[in-house]
Parts: sequence; C-alpha cells; structure tokens
Amino acid sequence: MRLVRAALVAALLLCAAPAVAEQAQPALTGDVRIHDPSIIEVDGRYVAFQTGQEGGLYRGAIRAKTSPDGIAWTDAGSIGKGVPKWQRKELGYQSLNIWAPSVSKHGDTWYLYYSVSSFGINTSAIGLMTSTALDPDKPGEGWQDQGLVLKSNGKDDWNAIDPWRIDTTDGRAYLAYGSFWNGIKMRELDPVTGKLLAEDTPTYDLASRQGAGIEATSILEHDGRFYLFVSFDQCCKQLDSTYNMRIGRADSVTGPYLDKDGKPMLEGGGTLLLGKTGRFIGPGGQEAIRTTRGDMLAYHYYDGDDLGVSKLQFSPLRWTADGWPELDPLP
Repeated sequence: MRLVRAALVAALLLCAAPAVAEQAQPALTGDVRIHDPSIIEVDGRYVAFQTGQEGGLYRGAIRAKTSPDGIAWTDAGSIGKGVPKWQRKELGYQSLNIWAPSVSKHGDTWYLYYSVSSFGINTSAIGLMTSTALDPDKPGEGWQDQGLVLKSNGKDDWNAIDPWRIDTTDGRAYLAYGSFWNGIKMRELDPVTGKLLAEDTPTYDLASRQGAGIEATSILEHDGRFYLFVSFDQCCKQLDSTYNMRIGRADSVTGPYLDKDGKPMLEGGGTLLLGKTGRFIGPGGQEAIRTTRGDMLAYHYYDGDDLGVSKLQFSPLRWTADGWPELDPLP
C-alpha cells in the first residue's frame, strides 16, 4: 500500500510541475528582409551583407544590415553604387546586381567575396573587396575592390557563384563555390591577397547532384572535422521556393564529404538540416560561422505569412553526441 501511495504522489507531483519550455530559434526583429545573408561579428556586434537589389539608386550593390545582439536588425545602406566596372569586360554582358556576398577576416583584413552572373547561365565571375577597418556603424564604407578571383563560361561544367572562404587551423585558405551544373568546387587561396594561390592550383570536387540544384556552400571546422553546408533545389520563387539545407562531413577540408548514412555528397548525398516548415518556406542560402556566442547559422527563408518576402534567420548550431550539427525548433 505504501508503494501505491508513493506512486500516486509522484504522479500528482509530475502532473503539477510546470512544463519546461522547448528551446527555439530566436525570433528576430527589425528590418530582417534579406537574401543570401553573410554575417560577421565585429567588436561584439553583428554585420550582415546580402545580395543587391536590382535597379534603384544603388544599381544592384551589396546591401548591409547591423545588429547589437544578432536579434534586432537595422538597414545600413549599400557598398558603393552598383556592379563593378570590370564585370562587363570579363563576362561580356552587364549583370543587374551583385549576388551572394560572403564576408570573413584574416589577420587585420576583412575579405568580402561576391559573385556576378545572370539566371540560367554559367558565364559568371567571383570578385573580391577588402577592408582594413570594418566599422559596424558604417559597414558600407572603406571597401576596396580587388577585382576578379575566378570566372566560368559556357564551356565549363561549373558555375562561379556563391563563394565561401575558409581559413583552416594549419594557416591555409580555400575558396569553395558552385551552383547547379557539376556542383561544388574548391581551390586554394593565398591567405593574404585572398586571390588564387596560383593560376594552376588544383580544383577539388566537393559535392554534386549531376545537374540538379545544389549551391550556397559554407564549411565549418569543428573538433578536427569539416562540415559542408549546402542548399538543395531552387531559391528565388517566393512561396514556390524549394530550397532546403543539407550537410555532410569530412576529415579533410577537401573531402570526401559523406552524409549521416555514409553516402558521398559527390553522389548526391546530403543529410537534411532544415526544409519547409510552416511559414518558413525554402530555407537556405546559409552560412555557418563561429562567434563569441558559439557556432551560428545564418540563412534566409520565404515568409508564408508575408507574401513570400525573403527574411533572415540567425540561430545557434547545436552539436549532437555523435558530432553532427542541428538546429533548435523554429520560433
């Protein structure tokens, strides 16, 4: 009888105990309209860069936003006024805007890689801007364009867009890039200039879907392993967007990358990190970064409650016991 009474008391206490709230990704505020976000921490604050808007006063220039805490965001204008002049000479046409900028820091220099292209073709180029004094109050100032890093054309089986730089713990630097065609590639950089280490430096193949949608690369080093984040399928269709974020892991920055099931990402593998969920349509365009708050993931989604407007999400990355990144539930 005592055991029965004890069990009843325990059950009543359990029912009376307050429910523990499930941790969720933060609900961002302010001006969170963004596409292809790239975020960097500067003196405890956050600066985001994004794909430029076609037309208007700034003619497709990279846009910037700032935040004191990664939660509340404010528009901070543009970098320059339009697509760099060298682009027309290199590609033979005028791009309408700058795509998918990606910001990083090495030593005392900030590097901002970007791409210029047009939908449906792979006559594209990746360029570079640098700054020695990124001011989070005025993030659009102080950038110097360093010109072309690499380009692709209709004869290539790859597309020179969506750049991502990673500086590894052994002092080397690499640029990953690619979209559709034969997938994601990588070449080694001179860590100081930010340009290719040599004109004939090897090209590494990281991931491919044999022509299907794969792009928006970023790579994060964690506990001696490398994690490749990509977006599958298609962006830029608002409520009809099908982006979803996938991951793989490797022991070397140059691969081979395998998903949780052991399938090579060069054979279409990629473990789902986040897909369409409620009003969060087509999450992707992601970058995984390290901050003083821990590892974070910046990405955009199309808001199903706001006519498919592209918006920012900036969330902590959690690590499972077996060494895989995951996200908290959506807010």
